[in-house]
Amino acid sequence: MDENGEKQFKTLDLVDSPEDLKKLSIKELAGLSRDIRDFLIWNVSQTGGHLGSNLGIVELCVALHYVFNSPSDKIIWDVGHQSYAHKILTGRKGAFETLRKFGGLSGFTKRSESPHDPFGAGHSSTALSAAIGIARAVILDKKEHYTIAVVGDGSFTGGLVYEALNNSKNCRNLVVILNDNEMSISKNVGTMADYLANIRTTKRYYSFRHTIKKVLSSIPLIGKLFVGMFQAMTRLLRRSLYNATFFEQMGFEFLGPVDGHDINKLTAVLGEAKTRKNPVFIHVKTQKGRGYEKAENSSSKYHSVGKFDPKAGISAAASSFSSNFGEKICEAAARNPKICAVTAAMTEGTELAAFKEKYPDRFFDAGIAEAHAAVFCAGLAAGGYIPVFAVYSTFLQRAYDQIIHDAALQGLHVVFCIDRAGLAGEDGATHHGVFDAAFLNHIPDMTVFSPSSYSEFDASFDYAVGQMNSPVCIRYPKGGEDEKFNEEMERRAKTNLDYAYIKNDDSDYLIVTYGRISKTAFEVFEKLNENGFKAEFLKLNKITPADCAVPVIRNSNAGNIVFIEEGIESGGISETISSRLYKAKTPKKTKIFAINGFVGQGTAKELFELCGFDPEKIYGDITGKN
Repeated sequence: MDENGEKQFKTLDLVDSPEDLKKLSIKELAGLSRDIRDFLIWNVSQTGGHLGSNLGIVELCVALHYVFNSPSDKIIWDVGHQSYAHKILTGRKGAFETLRKFGGLSGFTKRSESPHDPFGAGHSSTALSAAIGIARAVILDKKEHYTIAVVGDGSFTGGLVYEALNNSKNCRNLVVILNDNEMSISKNVGTMADYLANIRTTKRYYSFRHTIKKVLSSIPLIGKLFVGMFQAMTRLLRRSLYNATFFEQMGFEFLGPVDGHDINKLTAVLGEAKTRKNPVFIHVKTQKGRGYEKAENSSSKYHSVGKFDPKAGISAAASSFSSNFGEKICEAAARNPKICAVTAAMTEGTELAAFKEKYPDRFFDAGIAEAHAAVFCAGLAAGGYIPVFAVYSTFLQRAYDQIIHDAALQGLHVVFCIDRAGLAGEDGATHHGVFDAAFLNHIPDMTVFSPSSYSEFDASFDYAVGQMNSPVCIRYPKGGEDEKFNEEMERRAKTNLDYAYIKNDDSDYLIVTYGRISKTAFEVFEKLNENGFKAEFLKLNKITPADCAVPVIRNSNAGNIVFIEEGIESGGISETISSRLYKAKTPKKTKIFAINGFVGQGTAKELFELCGFDPEKIYGDITGKN
């Protein structure tokens, strides 16, 4: 700490840009890496964010900026959640206290944030496709800049990576780095492979290799033949030990595996990659949570964290819709042996760890492959089972065609449990679940529930699993229920599986809403009644199809229908019901409060205000009493 009580970082304090980094010696880079880790642990403990993956990639990030020249050379981080060290080294260190806060630094790469972020992300497996496109643009511009894609081993479970690999032929100055921090792609052949890997990732080895090639190629007449034989022999040895054949067949030169925490070896390998004419694939082995023992010992727990005490670690999570789902599916599976659970590499995130332990034969992790997972579920359903696909709303977008083509069109009984529906808070625009209601809404024969309480979720789940035989979705928000609001609903509303209704035969306004935002809508309803405007309140649980809501609205005496929806307006539930009312020539005025456009990061309260979901403002807007 300095005299003002602020943390000091001896080497990091000297670095505010890649140019500053290049002034350091190789030896000093190790100290810089230590400083970055300490900086990350301290700052992420204050803001929350992705911790384990960022601690694991520090040396690789330092080496990349030491060897390459960003932003002329484009460094693309798959998903973007592991780009914190990259942000620190590219001029954003001073703003790190704003990470994931409203108006602050994004927790992912973002083109509008820095020229060092050539491609934004938030979803997995996109970096290689983007890198190939950027590299092709560089070639068309007749420039010699490099394009580097850093892709985690988990992303290689997504099919988009392989589609990209298939399109990478002759894409020069392209470097693909496999950040292998969990699963091993190369063969495990013991000590000899490790020994040779240590030799093959040093500057001395590459210098020797280039000298041999130079000497052999200088031999008159037969020099090229000898060079070819030398390369064939080294290639054969490499393939037998490191399973590099696949990537070489895709047109890449294979380097590694290399210790991702050894700066000397990383700079050597990256420097060698710049000498190759063909696309280069580098296998780098790293450790999640490196340098913070708690994160090293529990990588999944420290993958994404809220605020925490670095000494004490992460405290137990509070009750949530996710945890309620995890308990409910286990209870249902105990009664029904046909129930299966499916996830797309989100076992802990969707609270399926207990199900996996209790019913391992009925648990399936499809990897980061939501489209495959949706079709896989359709296949399970066709085989007579009841698949429950637990998936974040923002990731379900990647399976849109499969929901239509493989589940809905065939009328298969797939249950989609959609977590993080609505605004997702500090993760920002890439993670807000504001599109699912709209894109599910227009699929024929699709049923969608959007509960606002655990009891509504439980009833919807039991019905979806036990009473239906067609595709059904249950969407629920990040966080937990509002017990006080739910108690009020139970006390005052007429309820059934489809909706909760507070009726008033002499009303001026009918407030229609669903999901988490129902509490805000209820506050508008209360304010109207407190100020002499008679109002009714209709909270939908089943939002698709709209058959249950339209008759209630048409039969209401209220002449003004106010829709409040935590989702995109275009194609949303409010717009659909309004259209139905118009077609039926219902003589009522309608007003919609919903989301229009992409929404940034912030707390739920900040984002509600940003989107206009403020009870006072809505009240003033609909009554003219601003």
